[in-house]
Amino acid sequence: MIEYFSNNLWQFWAILCIVGLILELMSGDFFILCFSIGAFCSILASLCGAGFVAQIIIFAIASALSLWLVRPAMLKWLHKNEDQRPSNADALIGREGRVSEDIPEGGHGRVAIDGDDWKAVSSDGQAIARGTKVRVIGRDSIIITVAEA
Repeated sequence: MIEYFSNNLWQFWAILCIVGLILELMSGDFFILCFSIGAFCSILASLCGAGFVAQIIIFAIASALSLWLVRPAMLKWLHKNEDQRPSNADALIGREGRVSEDIPEGGHGRVAIDGDDWKAVSSDGQAIARGTKVRVIGRDSIIITVAEA
């Protein structure tokens, strides 16, 4: 039994590689991918007849090199301009929606945008009737400022 495992260590590395790739699909930070690359290199070493200790050393070196070379390149390439992307309520500015609850003169109403309902005020303080198409022009905390589109 031990002889079988020592002769077929590539199967262990293949399982480790596949599990790493599956876990990477769930995380998306390219950290686990580096260990899958190390496991793949160990598969090649095992198929070439390298011993167990050599396979572990190859796994460690290939994983470390991947962490040092592959991960930064992947993060830079796939996550470019990520810091410039607006998030949460900032992404609403410029979007269009419909008034779902009348906005009275000088008061608050509600605006529906993509299925979400936001507390809203009119930009000029005038009343806006329900069903009117509006555009978001600003926000103050969770209250958006709208103007008729």
